[in-house]
Amino acid sequence: MSEPTFIFTGIVIKEEGGYSSLCLELDVASQGENKEDAKQNLLEAVTLYLETAIESNLPLIRPVLQSDNPLNTRPNDILDVFKMHIKFKVQTYAEATNY
Repeated sequence: MSEPTFIFTGIVIKEEGGYSSLCLELDVASQGENKEDAKQNLLEAVTLYLETAIESNLPLIRPVLQSDNPLNTRPNDILDVFKMHIKFKVQTYAEATNY
C-alpha cells in the first residue's frame, strides 16, 4: 500500500536581506539566507503544519488569497515556483479498555 502524498506549490521570493518562501495552498511561510535554505525551511514548515493540523483536527487547506498572492502582487520578485511532494505514513492502533 502506498503512502498518501500531498502536493503543494511553493514559491521563493527575493527580499531585502534574504529570501522568503510561501506555500500557496496552505498560507505557510518561511525564510532563508539563500534560495535553497528558503525552500528547505518551507518544506519543514509545511510538514510541521500538516502534522499539527492532522493531530488537532484543524482545517488542512487554507489557501493564500488571490489579492495577497505574490504571483499576482510581486511577480518580478519571484525567483522560483516549485512543487512540494510530502508523504505521510498513517499508523492505526486500538487501545485496550477494561470494562
